[in-house]
Formats: sequence, structure tokens, C-alpha cells
Amino acid sequence: MQTAVVTFTLAELAEQHGLTLRGDPHTVISGVCALLPGQAGKLSFCGESRLRSQLSLTQAAAVILAAREADQYDGNALIAAEPALAFAKIAQGFDRSKEFTAGIDSRAAVAASAVLGEGCGIGPGAVIEADAVIGAGSYIGPNCVVRRGARIGARSRLEANVYIGPDCELGARALVLPGAVVGGRGFGLVPSASGWIEMPQLGRVIVGDDVEIGAQTSIDRGALDDTVIEDGVKLDNQIQIAHNCRIGAHTAIAACVGIAGSTRIGSRCMIGGATVIAGHITIADNVMLLGMAMVTKSIAVAGVYGSGLPAMPARDWRKQVARVRRLDRVDERLQSIEETLRLTPQTGEGNGEQDDF
Repeated sequence: MQTAVVTFTLAELAEQHGLTLRGDPHTVISGVCALLPGQAGKLSFCGESRLRSQLSLTQAAAVILAAREADQYDGNALIAAEPALAFAKIAQGFDRSKEFTAGIDSRAAVAASAVLGEGCGIGPGAVIEADAVIGAGSYIGPNCVVRRGARIGARSRLEANVYIGPDCELGARALVLPGAVVGGRGFGLVPSASGWIEMPQLGRVIVGDDVEIGAQTSIDRGALDDTVIEDGVKLDNQIQIAHNCRIGAHTAIAACVGIAGSTRIGSRCMIGGATVIAGHITIADNVMLLGMAMVTKSIAVAGVYGSGLPAMPARDWRKQVARVRRLDRVDERLQSIEETLRLTPQTGEGNGEQDDF
């Protein structure tokens, strides 16, 4: 069955989102598009001054603009203080990808003691174990597994092949993308004469409201205490969060980040892709870590931090590596010169001490 097309007039969009309309209020908008080339009947936005030159070329029916660009555009416009934010909110109204039909597919397996709220949709191959609770209006996609005693908040969405471990909890409006694992066994092992012995992971994963968990991301259950993901956290794809970590509210973490166990990350942090964070450390609120950073010590002060060498021509990179390899010899020569001149080396320099991060 073909999905009905959603349309709004510019006047309706302006009123719904508190924007200033300039142009024909009766213009019908049936979707969104890029600024170039743009599409007839659709809405675009210009969020940066550097894109101003594209306004005269767009075929979009209307454009969301900041006031400083609006005077240079003759077409239909919605004027916003933050064009990108306004565009994102309007675009949500055209997104039909999260629609589903309520009910339990005949190929799903739902335990008799599981509790499903009103209006839930359970896809084919999904398994809902005993005593699990699924909040009203939630969607559990194909081949998802919700283990015994797990709780999922209202209007949450689990895409295909998601695993939620025993007794773990997701808040309201969670979005979990395909292949994510929430509450898998933490990497707890104890060495013995006969090899590694498993340390049971008896904690849970507790996820707050409005959290997004990307595809193939893994969040390990706690060893004794819980692993906690606070409200509004956004996790990209292929992230590893080890047992007993705590991620503060509204922190965003990009793809391929690895976080070792018992680490606490503050609120409103931004962590770049492929960053690695050691265990048992604390990162303050409002910290930004640039991509591929390596964090081995706690960070107590908000700010921007990075590490590693950015990409450069291979010849220059080889020279940099060669210099790094010579640092020990340079350090020895420097200490010898200081001793000869009877100089006192500064703390952390020339004496083998390591500065804090």
C-alpha cells in the first residue's frame, strides 16, 4: 500500500515552529531537500554565509534563512535564528521511516509474563522473554531479543537484531539501531594457574530518556554496580563502552570510540571518532576530545583536548617518526649538558618525569 504524501503550507510551518514567513504563505511543501540543486515543492536551508551564493541557483520552493541572508534572497523564505535547528525540526515532520502497525507478528515469541503497553509493534522473529516490560507505543524490530526482566520505556524503537540483556533498562523514546548490544557480559576475568576464570557480571545497564545508540555499538553490563547512560546521550555506530562506565547527560560520542571500564564521562561532552579512553578515570563536564585522541589520565578542566599527529605527506611523517625515536638520545645529551653547566632541570623536563595530560 502506497504511503500518503505529507504536505504543509509555508504558513503552517511558520506557525508550528515560530518562524517568520516571507513570501507566499500558500506555497505547499511536500518534503525537504539540499540547497543545490534543490527540488520543486520542497524546503531547504542555508545555514552558513559561505553558501549564500547558492541561493540564486536553488530550485527549492522555499529556504530557511538567518535574517542576515534573508535580504539577499527574493524567493519564499522562513527566517530563523538557527536555520539548521529549524530545518531539523521541520524535517522530522516528513520522516515516515519510524511508522509501524501496532500488533505482534505471528513469527515473534512473547512470553506470557511479559507486559506490552498499548500500541506496541513486535516484528517477525523478535523474542520478548519472561517479565520483560515494553512501554506503550514502542516498536521492537525483526529478530530483536529482549531478555528476562528488561524494561523499555514508552515510544522507544529497537531496530533489527538488537539485544537487550537481562534486567537492563532503557528510558522513554530510546532509539537503538541495528546490531546494538545493551547489557552483554562485561570483560571480567581473573587469572589462575589453569587459565582465565570468568568473573560474573551481576550489574545491569541503565539507560536514560531520549538516548540514541548506534548500529553495532556495545554497552557492557556492570560487574557489581550498573553501567549508566544518562538522559539525552547520543552514541554513534561501533562504540565500545565497558562495564561500570557512566556517561553524563547530553554527551555525544562519535563512531569507533573505545571506553575502558569504570570510567566516568561528564555531561555535555563531545568525543571525536576513534578516540580511546583508559579505565578508572574521570572526565569533567563540557570536555571536547578531538578525533583519535588517546586519554590515559583524568581531565578535570573543561576545554578542547587532542593527541596524535594529523595526516601529512608520508615523507614528512617519516621524518617526524624519526625525530620521535631520537628523543631518548636527545634527552640523555640534554641531561649531560645540564650536569656539566650545573643547571637544575625544570620539573617534567629532561629528567624522565611525565607531565599530566
